[in-house]
Amino acid sequence: MLSSFEELRKQIQNGAKQLNLAEIQRAYETAEQAHEQQRRVSGEPYIIHPLNVASILVGLGMDTETIVAALLHDVVEDTPVTLEEVSRSFGQEVALLVDGVTKLGKIPFSSREEQQAENIRKMLLAMAQDVRVVIIKLADRLHNMRTIDCMPDQKRRDKALETMEVYAPLAHRLGIRGIKEELEDLSLRCLDGIAYEEIEKTLALKKEERTAFLNRMKEKIRERVGKEHKNVYIEGRVKSIYGIYRKVYMNGRAFEEIYDIYAIRLIVDTVFDCYNILGIIHDMFRPIPNRFKDYISTPKSNMYQSLHTTVVDKEGIPFEVQIRTWDMHYTAEYGIAAHWKYKAGVSGNDKLSERLAWVRQLLEAQQESEDAEDLIRSIKTDLSPEEVFVFTPKGDVISLPAGATVIDFAYAIHTAVGNRMVGAKVDGRMVSIDFEVKTGNIVEILTSNSANHGPSRDWLKIVKTSGARNKIRSWFKKERREENIQEGREELEREFKRNSITLGEEQFKEFVLDIAKRQHFTNIEDFLAAIGYGGVSLSRIIPRIKDDYLRLYRTTDEEKLDKSLTKPKRERKAQSGVIVEGLDGCLVKFARCCNPLPGDEIVGFITRGFGVSIHKRDCVNVVNSIHNEEQKERWVRAEWADNVKDSVFKSSVEIYAADRGGILADISIAIANMRVPLHALNAREAKDNHVIIQITLGITHLDQLNHIISTFQGIPGVVSVERANQ
Repeated sequence: MLSSFEELRKQIQNGAKQLNLAEIQRAYETAEQAHEQQRRVSGEPYIIHPLNVASILVGLGMDTETIVAALLHDVVEDTPVTLEEVSRSFGQEVALLVDGVTKLGKIPFSSREEQQAENIRKMLLAMAQDVRVVIIKLADRLHNMRTIDCMPDQKRRDKALETMEVYAPLAHRLGIRGIKEELEDLSLRCLDGIAYEEIEKTLALKKEERTAFLNRMKEKIRERVGKEHKNVYIEGRVKSIYGIYRKVYMNGRAFEEIYDIYAIRLIVDTVFDCYNILGIIHDMFRPIPNRFKDYISTPKSNMYQSLHTTVVDKEGIPFEVQIRTWDMHYTAEYGIAAHWKYKAGVSGNDKLSERLAWVRQLLEAQQESEDAEDLIRSIKTDLSPEEVFVFTPKGDVISLPAGATVIDFAYAIHTAVGNRMVGAKVDGRMVSIDFEVKTGNIVEILTSNSANHGPSRDWLKIVKTSGARNKIRSWFKKERREENIQEGREELEREFKRNSITLGEEQFKEFVLDIAKRQHFTNIEDFLAAIGYGGVSLSRIIPRIKDDYLRLYRTTDEEKLDKSLTKPKRERKAQSGVIVEGLDGCLVKFARCCNPLPGDEIVGFITRGFGVSIHKRDCVNVVNSIHNEEQKERWVRAEWADNVKDSVFKSSVEIYAADRGGILADISIAIANMRVPLHALNAREAKDNHVIIQITLGITHLDQLNHIISTFQGIPGVVSVERANQ
């Protein structure tokens, strides 16, 4: 890593690209002065960070404006320097790049996820105008990941997860292989350090053996291929640690079963040479069936082109052979940055606009959704490195993320085809609408001629791509407004009931209108319609709604309750653990509607023939009965006795979390470590790839429950944890 501008200067002077060194030095001096009093978490001067970001971009072959913007990328966000000052000193082009990278730090958001989504949305909007914005951001994230060890553990995990889910897929889609693989490896080291070290040690133990094998194969291929092709470059490589991790730990394969750990790459002059050499390789070695991929005739979505085949030598060791031209190699290694590194910018007749079409599609799709976090989910699926290539009956190739269904395929062809779809045939046979397509499938979509035919709401739970999901929402938004409003109202009322939110008609309208305005709707109907067609995710906003309800409507009701209760006598011990208005020996039971715990404020309700039922003071049944004249007189004061600390009570919590592999295992381990009795554990599927887990535990005091909730909140993937009714 660089520690001074002189090192950057030497890197620029030794590079093949001509850059304006004077302008770059002026930007460095401006950044150095602006960050003069700032230090990184590690204690080193802050200027080291933009200096190394600039160095990464010089290595990618970026132009002067990009290097200048990299040196200045944090001055607007972290120092008094304004964007106008940057524009005056370095021009509008540099200012636009700096603004695109700058976070939305000064805007209040309801959650960290929403802020993250808006930051990425802004970056993609700027990227649609100038792709260099995201290249700078990737370099910025790469240096942060290289120096992440000095950060607290939880922050390291959060940053690593965001990098794995957002920035590595972006690097993949832009075709910048080196940055993508390093981001994945660095993220894995934070998220699963044990597995990372195990793979690293395994590779280290076999380093000499691996090097010798690759050298033997390279020499053998060079000797045979060189007879017919004089200008062939041959190199060997080893699969990245994360690439091995995916196959060993995520796909459950043994280390020895990974055929492409070793790879030989041949770079030639023409496409004809690629196919000619492929024949020679298959003549020299035994090809493994179903392991040949022709990405030259069918490029990946990031325009990657190469021939891949996996073969076995006489020693029985499988290895992959990649064959490509030099132009293909530049694109494979540098992706979008190859336009600057090798072509001195972007000419009008190249395919840059075609390669960035997915950015516009991603942003256009998001306009149909009011949920900002939809963008994060879209990146996780639409930009997934795993792709399938599916054919139409006419032979056209459609690229989709792995796991995509025939519905996704239909909408990828055309919106009207998706909306009128009634069924599908794959390779000539009828399949269900949730059928997941595979590479090589020939898919025929069956459509209805009826103009009134449309998609089903259930499709929203089936489709994989955000494009299909948002086109379905768009159809319901335009064609079924009244149905959406009714569907939205019913869903909202179900959530209110589940969360014990009880309101009169006028209170309901006032309360829901306030929620609608915070979600940027002008009236209740538009808000309910958005819930109905899936534009608003209730599961995401319900925790805040519940907090607002408790704050707005419980206070006045509790004041009424206080006036109707008499103070209990001061006996401090009771067999039940609760003192009820001086009544000795009365039967006491704890209400299952709210499951009170020592530490909660409580009241008692005199039942007919069953003693006194103990409730939390803010229990919905307490609040509702205050308005009932007959029941109001049956509420009595109660408080916890001194000897209650010896008792154990059942209490439930509800966890809303991402539906990821291992989430239940992590929660179970946390419970075991806290040494609390587990009475019940239930899980059910929620919307948008999330899950709701309800756990009943043995608790002695409210403070213990709060500690348990805090522990669950620290588990990766957990969105929210609430105390729940049993």
